[in-house]
Amino acid sequence: MTTKTVSDSNSPLIESRDQLIASFAKGEKAKDRWRIGTEHEKFVYSRADHHAPSWDEPSGIRALLTELQQYGWKPVEEGGKIIALTGADGSVSLEPAGQFELSGAPLDNLHQTCAETGRHLDQVKAAGDKLGIGFLGLGMWPDKTRAELPIMPKGRYAIMLRHMPRVGTMGLDMMLRTCTIQVNLDYASEADMVQKFRVGLALQPLATALFANSPFTEGKPNGYLSYRSHIWSDTDPARTGMLPFVFEDGFGYERYADYMLDVPMYFVYRDGKYIDAAGLSFRDFLKGELSVLPGELPTLDDWNDHLSTAFPEVRLKTFLEMRGADGGPWNRICALPALWVGLLYDQGALDAAWDLVKHWSMEARQALRDSVPRLGLDAPVAGRGTLRDIAAEVLDIANAGLAARARLNSSGDNETGFLDPLRDIVRTGKVPAQQLLDRYNGAWGGDVSKVYEEQSF
Repeated sequence: MTTKTVSDSNSPLIESRDQLIASFAKGEKAKDRWRIGTEHEKFVYSRADHHAPSWDEPSGIRALLTELQQYGWKPVEEGGKIIALTGADGSVSLEPAGQFELSGAPLDNLHQTCAETGRHLDQVKAAGDKLGIGFLGLGMWPDKTRAELPIMPKGRYAIMLRHMPRVGTMGLDMMLRTCTIQVNLDYASEADMVQKFRVGLALQPLATALFANSPFTEGKPNGYLSYRSHIWSDTDPARTGMLPFVFEDGFGYERYADYMLDVPMYFVYRDGKYIDAAGLSFRDFLKGELSVLPGELPTLDDWNDHLSTAFPEVRLKTFLEMRGADGGPWNRICALPALWVGLLYDQGALDAAWDLVKHWSMEARQALRDSVPRLGLDAPVAGRGTLRDIAAEVLDIANAGLAARARLNSSGDNETGFLDPLRDIVRTGKVPAQQLLDRYNGAWGGDVSKVYEEQSF
């Protein structure tokens, strides 16, 4: 989730709806300026007893953020408390229960992305060795109840934690018990954004299946392969889902702006504090009629903050965010951007991917998204068998896209090797969660705590 790092005092006022639409157009970049931004979250735990450390306990989250500053990271504070870091590799931030996130810098190629990930993991592991904490790469806490988890001292999270139970049954689980990998990608024009959005949204269930890695809840199998993905089905219907309007004729910046105007607000940030605006209307804000700030008009910062409070499977800001994957190990952190860069950053690959999915009905897309959390690659695809039956074809398209980019490392290798973990999953037909369940039912003897030995970074 977004960390506020600058004051809103100099942000221009929004005086017309056209400014909202124009904010998306400002994200357009020539192809040679397209970049890759990779975000990944991990669970933090005490090696002594596996508890999730609080922000202020000895060897807790504050201590971890402080320890990382030796690597050149600069602290970001809220209310006098350190809640994030910024540096050359992007930013380090906290999810509501202390899940630790790197939001990587915008980079040119996947070799740089994977190197960035490696630097970050080396740093946190070194800090963890000193503090006695470890880092777990899964999509959901395998053994923690909500009550066992701490809350980080961030104002926006307090507002969201109050609001979530009003609009769904699993929003608190989303906030407190899940981790994800995400990639942020650029677009050249409105038409380019639309094609990438549609392909990304249609194939997001495939990413969910390939990265499914959350089969345990409170120490037992939960009946799902990606329980993290299932959680989104009842978090808040006003701000989640597959967005059918994206596939309708005429979709573009204006239609997404209208969607966001209909998404209820969470907060407004003023003078270093978050003002609770949960459930209120940004449309009223545009008219100066927001009840918690009567007479005030929103700023562009307010709009950008609001954009960060919708959670569809693909999200538009001044870039596109692919949001369907569970958290996982180093090689899959590198594999997710490889999948989407291969599909979306080469026009031939993008066209081929769109040809594969453009005839699917909205009902078929929704049915696929609904079945993937339980079935993974065995989820049925209308007219094409199962997801596994098209997965190899999609990976071949991504491979061709990466080869066409011809971004080489110092050894002369292109980016296609980063897809290898996904090829192994398709070859075996077993997604990561199924492999974990095999271990649980076999070598682990039903003891889910073994996951800490095998799935830590």
